[in-house]
Amino acid sequence: MSRSERKMDHVKNALSTGQSRQSGLDDVTFVHNTLPGTAVENISLTSEIGGLHLSSPVFINAMTGGGGRNTETINRQLAQLANVFHIPIAVGSQMSAIKDSSEAHTYKVVRQYHPRGLIFANVGSEASVEEARYCVDLLEADALQIHLNVIQELVMPEGDRDFRGALERIEAIVSSVNVPVIVKEVGFGMSRETVSKLYSAGVEIVDIGGYGGTNFAKIENARRDDPMTFFNDWGIPTTVSVIEAASVPGKREILATGGIQTAFDAAKVIALGANAAGMAGRVLYWMQNDGFEQTISHLELVFDELKMIMAATGAGSIKEFQQSPLIISGNTKAWLNERGIDTGKFARRG
Repeated sequence: MSRSERKMDHVKNALSTGQSRQSGLDDVTFVHNTLPGTAVENISLTSEIGGLHLSSPVFINAMTGGGGRNTETINRQLAQLANVFHIPIAVGSQMSAIKDSSEAHTYKVVRQYHPRGLIFANVGSEASVEEARYCVDLLEADALQIHLNVIQELVMPEGDRDFRGALERIEAIVSSVNVPVIVKEVGFGMSRETVSKLYSAGVEIVDIGGYGGTNFAKIENARRDDPMTFFNDWGIPTTVSVIEAASVPGKREILATGGIQTAFDAAKVIALGANAAGMAGRVLYWMQNDGFEQTISHLELVFDELKMIMAATGAGSIKEFQQSPLIISGNTKAWLNERGIDTGKFARRG
């Protein structure tokens, strides 16, 4: 199977496997504020990561590219969508363009249709400094995602089996590119130990890519004759991973992805400590099933509802919202308590 065929397989399987709603988001509850003292019209959704100004804390995260005309069409539509709302967009792994220059157009279309917006380039942790620079230059990108996908590679029939040297390569890229570097998991979450190592290597932004969204173990298992089903439930849920990342001392900039389907989901991960929330599978589903215009309506509702939620808590800005009191329960609380992280501090905020 060619790389481009595999890319389209990923898209089809991502749509068919759906999202599990096992992200832990149902374990998070806002403490009601009877006297919020806010006005929806005064709510600001602006946020910042790595010195980049975001008009909204919701962005379109990496999905695809390198699959010929089909993925070019998807990326064009996503770029047009990002341009409507002036929000960031990340492309899928650009290794296809590195391996085959004829696939470069499937990524460049994003800059063409989002000419002045924020774009995140994307490369795997196996990339060299030169390859990372190529990916940034190809898109005139504002930031670079380096994705980590160990479980996906292990389950992928033709995947990698050697993960040595990844941290050293990441450190070399961070010190050699002229844009912020985001290290991103693809759906299995990050522990605080991983985040600590990345910060020590000079990384300033992590995208925890938690378990509970698009499941690349299931996607790759659907392509196997002998599925490794034990990896289907492998990973750290999104809520747990955000809190683990936020527990690491020092300056923390966190992107939260993994099962973000609604404004309420985005609100919860932001209140837990994320600077922004990425949507991928849900946006792709809307685009493929409801069409472009209806997807615009869906996202408009997400932004409107996020303002409503913030107003209900008494928060006028993202920083204020991150001090809203929360109750954490269920499996999320049990996990964090076992890891020595005090969940009560969230209830006592504000």
